[in-house]
Amino acid sequence: MNPTDEQTAAADAFHTGNHLALQAGAGTGKTTTLTLLARTTPRRGRYLAYNRAIAQDARSRFPNTVQCKTAHALAYAAVGHRYTHRLNAPRRPAWQTGQALGVTKPIRIGDRELSQRALSNALLRTVTRYCHTADDKITRHHVPKLRGLEDTDLHRELATHLLPFARRAWNDLQNPDDGAVRFDHDHYLKMWALTQPRIDTDFLLLDEAQDTNPVVEQVFLNQRSHAQLVMVGDSAQAIYHWRGAKDVMTGFDGTQLTLSKSFRFGPELAEEANRWLHLADAPIRLTGAETVPTELGFVVQPDAVLCRTNVGAMTQVMTLMDAGCHVGLTGGGDSLRALAQAARDLKEGRRTHHPELILFPTWGELQDYAAHDPAGRDLQPFVDLVDTHGPDAILTAVTRLIPEPQAQVTVSTAHKAKGREWSRVKIADDFTPTRDASTPPDQGHTAPRPVDDHEARLAYVAVTRTRRRLDLGGLLPGPDA
Repeated sequence: MNPTDEQTAAADAFHTGNHLALQAGAGTGKTTTLTLLARTTPRRGRYLAYNRAIAQDARSRFPNTVQCKTAHALAYAAVGHRYTHRLNAPRRPAWQTGQALGVTKPIRIGDRELSQRALSNALLRTVTRYCHTADDKITRHHVPKLRGLEDTDLHRELATHLLPFARRAWNDLQNPDDGAVRFDHDHYLKMWALTQPRIDTDFLLLDEAQDTNPVVEQVFLNQRSHAQLVMVGDSAQAIYHWRGAKDVMTGFDGTQLTLSKSFRFGPELAEEANRWLHLADAPIRLTGAETVPTELGFVVQPDAVLCRTNVGAMTQVMTLMDAGCHVGLTGGGDSLRALAQAARDLKEGRRTHHPELILFPTWGELQDYAAHDPAGRDLQPFVDLVDTHGPDAILTAVTRLIPEPQAQVTVSTAHKAKGREWSRVKIADDFTPTRDASTPPDQGHTAPRPVDDHEARLAYVAVTRTRRRLDLGGLLPGPDA
């Protein structure tokens, strides 16, 4: 392929030696562009991939002057290899780890009793959240906010109790030979970042920059004094803030360029994508490929159904199975199984260890929280689903899932669909429709009501997964939207 004008501009900017941020919209060939940059210079480079599969694919595409690895791979070579013995340790329940660290009894905060198991889960999540940040020490804001304890004063009380144990856990992890806490890959990544490592390279390419954890961002930006930094990604696809990811692109100090021509879909779908980009206040707009005949309209037999939530995915799986379809689920059924098992425990009078539901002693308390507490409204669809079908029917549906390659239709959340594409896609009805979202803002129609940025970005990711035909489904504006 001949490079587009935008790709040529990116190559020219790269050759000046300036730091570069490349906003690359859905399907615009960002990896192709990065390989173009690498193949037009004799300098040595490093490519930081988002995950191992992307790194492996990149090795077959980049010249041998560029090393393609994940940040975890670099951290393992520098630090993690010393902890190999602990990395291979067997799993153990969180309550046993908490007990070994001194968490031996329940406490009461507000009107909630936190069991030793709940406290142990929370302290281990605190350490994990710390590992995703650029912070030097574990502090209160690393302590997760638990369902039912969202109030600031209650969270402060929880943090005061947990922080000594979380710091003890981090100290435990420093021993390369043995310890109470199960050692995992994010632990040695954080340890490596704390050493302020220098990556020996002439230029450093960061892929999927919009979803970079602060710990990786810190390492990347610290190379500025000796290496040319090039980050590529799509700020409008920054949908992982809830797990600590951060869009580092929009505020990056460097030349800002874009890739806006999508090779995945045609102009009609690009127009739909641009409506959501407008609502997300994104710094890019797309043009579609004239040679790709993508259509918007009803889809009878989709290749994929994309949902906003795990609960929405669970509903779609059961509906499609009832219709006789062979259904696959992106990422497998573990998350759905865990939710259904948690519901069964609560309905049978047992407390659950699911982190989202751990503070609720009964199903009735969860029903009341979902119905009446503003912080619990997002759980209402889950409660309705369980009350309608029962947890056993949901668990049975999970066991009937088949591998994606053999499935007639794949169900996925929009989060897990990122980076994927299908020929025919349908949007599930658990997305929130928006009045006039189907009308471009420049045609004199009533402007859409304000949309949460995250919701608009999630919709943008969902609508750009298709190549041939898209059924907007739940994103179609309703009369009362």
